[in-house]
Amino acid sequence: MYRVSEFSNMTGLSKETLRYYAEVKLLEPVFIDPKNKYRYYDNGSYLIAMILARLRNFNFTIQEMQSVMEDESFENLEQILNEKKKNIQQKIDELYGTIDEIDEFLLWGKEEDEKC
Repeated sequence: MYRVSEFSNMTGLSKETLRYYAEVKLLEPVFIDPKNKYRYYDNGSYLIAMILARLRNFNFTIQEMQSVMEDESFENLEQILNEKKKNIQQKIDELYGTIDEIDEFLLWGKEEDEKC
């Protein structure tokens, strides 16, 4: 079993994040020492922490993470990931559109300068 500081170092999740994940029931310690209130995690917790870290990197909300952890089916995760990909692609398309508009504006500005 790993104390919070060890587990934080292993997973890259801050102690504050681990506390918050425990508070929202995403990743709870497997044992809390009744004497000193130290929280302990195990190897199973490590796997969950790594999944949560990846989901966080994919910009999952806490609610989406909870949905994945509660459902535990790949279908749910796959659906959410596909939706994320679709949203990212939409943002990329919008940004390319903005780039095109900037290029057109710059070209228009040069054409106006040449007229003068």
